[in-house]
Amino acid sequence: QKTGAIQQWIRSAIQRLNHYKAEHHKVLKEAATLLELALWKANLDDKGGDDMRGGVRTTRGRRKRARKEICVTSGASIVIKNVLPFLVLKS
Repeated sequence: QKTGAIQQWIRSAIQRLNHYKAEHHKVLKEAATLLELALWKANLDDKGGDDMRGGVRTTRGRRKRARKEICVTSGASIVIKNVLPFLVLKS
């Protein structure tokens, strides 16, 4: 009877661990997204948000393309690649 209770407790503990690992994974994905967005915003802030370049007003399309380019070249992928290993749970 004690053996059955111990086995039940172990199964329960393993289920809770699996649940917390899954929750950790969700939080980690959200944190990576927030980190990427924060790096992108910081890069945008560094570049300046001028609507005037050389005395010429920029179009909405040009601003949109510039934002996309900054997103691609923000370096977020490099930072995230080097930060996430410290946050991932070891199996």
